[in-house]
Amino acid sequence: MTSPPSTALHWRTLVQMTRPGFLVITAVACVLGTLVAAACGHSPNMWTALATLVLALLMHAAANVINDYHDALNGADDANTQGLFPFTGGARLIQNGHVSVQDTHDLAKALFVFLIPCGALLAVKTGGGLVVLGLAGMLLGWGYSAPPLALMKRGLGEATVALTWGLVVVGADYVQRGQFFVIPVAVALSFALLVGNILVINGFPDAVADAQVGKRTLVVRLGTRRGAWLYLLIALLAHAWLAAGVWLFIHPEPALWGLVSMPLSVWAFVLLLKNADQPARLAFAIVLTIAAAVVHGLAISAGLLTLIF
Repeated sequence: MTSPPSTALHWRTLVQMTRPGFLVITAVACVLGTLVAAACGHSPNMWTALATLVLALLMHAAANVINDYHDALNGADDANTQGLFPFTGGARLIQNGHVSVQDTHDLAKALFVFLIPCGALLAVKTGGGLVVLGLAGMLLGWGYSAPPLALMKRGLGEATVALTWGLVVVGADYVQRGQFFVIPVAVALSFALLVGNILVINGFPDAVADAQVGKRTLVVRLGTRRGAWLYLLIALLAHAWLAAGVWLFIHPEPALWGLVSMPLSVWAFVLLLKNADQPARLAFAIVLTIAAAVVHGLAISAGLLTLIF
């Protein structure tokens, strides 16, 4: 394990440590939650919406950094020679000698220390329920990789990620609404499932290294072929739930715009099934999977906008 730099790190390095390219998922979740509340008649407060976005992005960044820290400690990233970077295998800054394990730990700690008082201030403005959501999000972000929970080693990593991003949608809605409500939970479910699918497909290139260090991802547990079919099942469930929610008058009808992501998920599945045992060929399937989640959230958001204007 490398352990060089600990002098003052350049701000660009600090940003790279957070894996900023993946933060777009969190931004979409915040937009979706804010617009769910707006579509229900709660005019958005731009300042609290912006604060929610910033804090959610920082929490995602902290989770990414703490994950890299623990994957360095358990040897997962060192063992990962088949990862498709930058999509899987972490930021690789520790492995490439740009930062030390201690640097990574210190950045994660600083982010969490900053988040706690800022989240408390936002909760004072919007409601105590945000404290519950924030603590749950921090626990899941930390417990995903950190012992003693180490949820990724218990076959719960994908479910943890899906739940976490579902909570982001619910939290963004709560900040505007000031109370919990069933509609944001229902709308968040399909988006959360598609975010969980990102972890499923990322498990294919990482499967060998994950198995070596005891990370019981779904792909490690099920194998590549069954893992590919599970990916399809999750994608179908996500889109079926969206359609069913509209049919049952749970979702607003314009939420059906989210079905536009279905072809992306199916296309990704076809590529995944064809190349499940050749992870080096899965880069485009991973891109499609990320795009499916982003397009799904943005399309539902666009549909909800038609109810506002």
